Amino acid sequence: MTALQLPAGAFDPAVRELLNVLIGSWREGFVQVSCFVGATILLFSLVQYRFDGRLTELLEANERTQPLVGALLGITPGCGGAIIAMPLYIRGTVSFGTVVAALAATAGDSAFIILALAPEAAVYAYGLAFVAAILFGYAIDLWGLGVGRVDAAVDRIGRPMTDGGFATTSVADGGPSVPGYDGPDYHDHGNGLPSYLPQSTLMKRVSHAAHVLWWVVLAGALVAGVMYLAQGAKEPIWEVTLTYDGLFTVAGLVGTTLSFYLYFVGKHYIGEGETGRVKDSFRSLYATFQHAAMETAMVTVWVIAGYLLYEYGLLLSGLDIQGLGAGAGVLAPVAGALIGLIPGCAAHIVFAQLYAVEEAIPFSALVANAVSQDGDALFPLMAIDLKAAIVATIYTTVPGIAVGVAVHYLWPYAQFGFGVL
Repeated sequence: MTALQLPAGAFDPAVRELLNVLIGSWREGFVQVSCFVGATILLFSLVQYRFDGRLTELLEANERTQPLVGALLGITPGCGGAIIAMPLYIRGTVSFGTVVAALAATAGDSAFIILALAPEAAVYAYGLAFVAAILFGYAIDLWGLGVGRVDAAVDRIGRPMTDGGFATTSVADGGPSVPGYDGPDYHDHGNGLPSYLPQSTLMKRVSHAAHVLWWVVLAGALVAGVMYLAQGAKEPIWEVTLTYDGLFTVAGLVGTTLSFYLYFVGKHYIGEGETGRVKDSFRSLYATFQHAAMETAMVTVWVIAGYLLYEYGLLLSGLDIQGLGAGAGVLAPVAGALIGLIPGCAAHIVFAQLYAVEEAIPFSALVANAVSQDGDALFPLMAIDLKAAIVATIYTTVPGIAVGVAVHYLWPYAQFGFGVL
């Protein structure tokens, strides 16, 4: 992370370092992650708008293909495809095996870095993740694989956010039941404002304006994000100019700020008070863009939280990731899979950079992480059914370890630098 040059003597060195991490994460999260998430969510939302819900109906009517479709959603670069699958499970449209397949197949936004800097490694790593996701998804739907026992164990740890169970053989066998969810078109349209927000026509207009500006900023962030990957994921300098570095800085800071506003304030005024849901259809093209913006804003909030947790964790612990990777042996893919338990894309973007830029971790660890990590797709599920999210991420870690260890022992190019340009 490129340091922001704060005024000399203005802060204590320790405070300066903490602020550098905070502001740096605030800038980088939107350009490195959210712009790609927003683009893919918008793409799927536009498809949903164009076909007026018929695709969801088709998926619901063909249960046998659901894990395959889930894996196909997950394998698309970024997290947008897998994010689409999470609300479908919450409303009972797809099985739990489909959720696991989508999460296991996704490589999150770290996929953009590997595709740009190590395309050959990306083909093999994500291909293995795709196959593992399909097999494991169908195995869960057909045989359960102990989902009920893990579900009960998680339930004993803490009270679930919903009272829903898991669909193991079919959706009809016990899909989740979300209190307050009244059917396919349910949405909170801002009628019940939280206590900290006033009834205000002005705030509604401001929120709509913020929404429109958010898309303008996202377009700029997408340009900066593509340029960032094209330049080998090299961190830009801090400046506000008509250059790539200036676009990265301004789009990142403004985009994240607008996302926080839309998530905590704006969504309550412009008709998307509940995020993490999916609609069969959208009443207008504007509503389609609005839905995609609100979903991405929610992901952005979680992404920034993940960035801060990871960066502050490294700062306080002083861990040497490169040294650990070099001496880990077969524990490297195990560690890669366990890192996959971390929700969001922040840690995994760093993980991808360690592989493609620093060549500090072996290919087996990259594969294990690709299978295990859930990217930002886990956040909508966490927001609505925390218990389902915990069980799902456990069930993507198991094939991650298995595939990663197998690659370590059997793959002839399983060491450092495979496929890196």
